Amino acid sequence: MEAVPRMPMIWLDLKEAGEFAFNAAVKKVGPGSGRGREARAPSGSRERRAGCWGTEIFSGKAVTHEDIKYEQACVLYNLGALHSMLGAMDKRVSEECAAGAFTYLRDHFPHSYSVDMSHQILSLNINLMLGQAQECLLEKSMLDNRKSFLVARISAQVVDYYKEACRALENSETASLLGKIQKDWKKLVQMKIYYFAAVAHLHMGKQAEEQQKFGERVIYFQSALDKLNEAIKLAKGQPETVQEALRFTMDVIGGKYNSAKKDNDFIYHEAVPALDTLQSVKGAPLVKALPVNPTDPAVTGPDIFAKLVPMAAHEASSLYSEEKAKLLRDVMAKIEAKNEVLDQFMDSMQLDPETVDNLDMYDHIPPVLMEKCAALSVRPDTVRNLVQSMQVLSGVFTDVEASLKEIRDLLEEDEAQERKLQELLGRAPPAPASPPGLAEVSKECSKYLELHEKASFTNTELHRAMNLHLGNLRLLGGPLEQVRAALPTPSLSEDDKQVLQNLKRILAKVQEMRDQRMSLEQQLREMIQKDDITASLVTTDRSEMKKLFEEQLKKYDQLKVYLEQNLAAQENVLKALTDANVKYAAVRKALAEVEHKWNTTVQTLVASYEAYEDLMKKSQEGKDFYTDLEGKAAKLLERARAACQASEAHRQQLLER
Repeated sequence: MEAVPRMPMIWLDLKEAGEFAFNAAVKKVGPGSGRGREARAPSGSRERRAGCWGTEIFSGKAVTHEDIKYEQACVLYNLGALHSMLGAMDKRVSEECAAGAFTYLRDHFPHSYSVDMSHQILSLNINLMLGQAQECLLEKSMLDNRKSFLVARISAQVVDYYKEACRALENSETASLLGKIQKDWKKLVQMKIYYFAAVAHLHMGKQAEEQQKFGERVIYFQSALDKLNEAIKLAKGQPETVQEALRFTMDVIGGKYNSAKKDNDFIYHEAVPALDTLQSVKGAPLVKALPVNPTDPAVTGPDIFAKLVPMAAHEASSLYSEEKAKLLRDVMAKIEAKNEVLDQFMDSMQLDPETVDNLDMYDHIPPVLMEKCAALSVRPDTVRNLVQSMQVLSGVFTDVEASLKEIRDLLEEDEAQERKLQELLGRAPPAPASPPGLAEVSKECSKYLELHEKASFTNTELHRAMNLHLGNLRLLGGPLEQVRAALPTPSLSEDDKQVLQNLKRILAKVQEMRDQRMSLEQQLREMIQKDDITASLVTTDRSEMKKLFEEQLKKYDQLKVYLEQNLAAQENVLKALTDANVKYAAVRKALAEVEHKWNTTVQTLVASYEAYEDLMKKSQEGKDFYTDLEGKAAKLLERARAACQASEAHRQQLLER
């Protein structure tokens, strides 16, 4: 778009913190005695515990937990909330977002602390923040005039994130947790879903324009207009800034659609495909969560509670956490490297397991065509009415042409008689002028002839269009077997079918490998998160820590072996897929050609159906025009005859003198 209107963003309120109530029992704690012993805070009985409390965002209630991790969770929540505020006020040029804090909070802390830290609410926050960050990136991409297809994919991903958020908002459990704010958020998110879907299809239409696919351009702009209208309906009650953004976008999309439709109707005449026959726009997730590591001293500063736990246990716990983190980093580096290779390979192949052959589509008439056949089945006189209407138009057209020809013949005959009279009279004195009616008749005849000539071209084009669509209308109104027979279908040999089956089998292997890899990764993460050896650390001597770590880390060996086997299998799977794809190339080309012919045939038949009403309307307009012209021509013919008779009588008078 020529400018980029902004939509408001959701930000989260900060949690208010209460006083950390240290009990008297804590204050009485002293250092222990004996070698290797250190001071520790007492635990166990309720009178020895310290309570942490903070406000719950949606209800404002104070929530108290006797757990220092609750205090950490509140700090992390506020970090994410603060990032959401800064993001809403920012210049919207960064793809980093507040999702990182909420992701860490969801994945590393209990969800039972408070409503605003439940799994559902944190997942909702993550998708909202990712969607808003992607929205910022979309704005920057449009300002930078990035390629239309990329902008469309970025916008489609905004829609995907907001749909995830909307599903959470529509969940009855989430709605009950959010309270009153749920309706406001849901209304804004639903409006944004339609708005950014409109932006995505606007840019798909611009891409079609760049590729000179003028029929596709019309349907994408039409879809963008429909989705924007839905967004406008959902925007009732939104602030004026939203209304201004919607009005601006309506001016852009409406102008694009009207221009594209007019150009296609009068210049290009391309069939406009149904939207569901075009490839859907896949989102491009280009935003990233701002990494959060609460254990990084560079972020947290010195541990103010370090003296409340045995220093050796504290240090050992940090070291063991680092060992686990190192293990996870090493494994994830290998997984991500293999995933990147796999993604690039699959993108280059452009193979979608669900549509690799599309053979099922040829087994039935597409719904858009069935709808047209059904409509014509209840209107059996469609073709006959069109033919009769055009025949009536042709009859009136012929009558008008005959009348105008007779008038023209009369005028030419009168002119010839006038010339003969002048030759007979020679240089005789001027005689009285001939009757003035002939000049008026000649003038009107010229006007009618001009109108007839212009309309004649339109009439010819109308007959050509009728002949173009008549056969298709007869086909659509006939038996469904004939319609199905008219649609192209692929003809595959047994070898071709074997090639397809082999390719689909290997693609299924690729997906199985992906799913297994994701499952193993998730198991590893969950295992690491639950791995707490604090009890062992407290009772283990410092000199035995390394040995303890090695023993404890062995529990991950089996998972690592499974992951290594999965990663090693990728090379063989991709080699097999490469070989299968080479054999599939000829089949793919043949299927693509048949699919193109199939889509073109469907679009042509649909266009013929949609042209029927227009043909009937123009035929009626033609009949009305020629009926009116016929009446005027008939009256003019009578006047011409009378004027010619008067002119002949006038000439006879001159000859008798």
